[in-house]
Amino acid sequence: MKNKVIWITGASSGIGEALAYALSQMDARLILSARNRDELYRVKSGCKNKINTHILSLDLERGTTLDQKAEEALRIFGHIDLLINCAGVTQRSLALETSNTVEQKLMNVNFWGSVLLSKAVLPAMIARGEGHIVCVSSLLGKFGTKWRSGYAAAKHALHGYFDGLRLEVYDKNIFITIACPGFIKTNITLNALTADGSPQQTMDSAQEQGMAPELCAQHIIKAILQQKEEVYIGGKEIKGVWFKRFFPLRFSKYLRTAKVN
Repeated sequence: MKNKVIWITGASSGIGEALAYALSQMDARLILSARNRDELYRVKSGCKNKINTHILSLDLERGTTLDQKAEEALRIFGHIDLLINCAGVTQRSLALETSNTVEQKLMNVNFWGSVLLSKAVLPAMIARGEGHIVCVSSLLGKFGTKWRSGYAAAKHALHGYFDGLRLEVYDKNIFITIACPGFIKTNITLNALTADGSPQQTMDSAQEQGMAPELCAQHIIKAILQQKEEVYIGGKEIKGVWFKRFFPLRFSKYLRTAKVN
């Protein structure tokens, strides 16, 4: 990772913040993005090499601004070696009680933001003859659970889109990795959207007991270095991927009554 130019969205907290610290220790050149500039500067202050760490605030919901943001990011170091789409927002509400506005926001942030930024930087990567795009998805990109239907839909969409894109750019020396964390101890559930769009403001017990974001970041970096197409990260919850694949009916019955928070 030394001297690689890496753009991280969602870098102001959680997994994105942990990735920023870990990659800075590896002497990468970083562009950190999120909505909150103050939090981005806090993260920058904890990075090893502050001179090679730049702040670029953005809002993934404002899709029409993302082409311009990508142009700004490309100008900072002249190119981007690695784009890590880490920004996201989750949900805690029943499907029939969730407003269309909330479900659209889940798609805009978790799906369209990653798609638009990736399409904006891909031409420059192709022109240089190399590049790597990472999408931080979720185990819920592989199966859905109660209270998270809109979130799961957005993450499923990521897999379909980037699996297809990977095939299209394979011969251009562009790699795409999809990381699927399970329960990671971050503040994501505090900010989870409820049915009317207000934040949940409580930590799920499973999240509280989850893997440390620093360890999750190390797993993601390992997957990047190994150019893996997909990686599952977490505790015993990752077994759900295989349970769903080989015993779908039994898994569905299990999830009907399972505690999922």
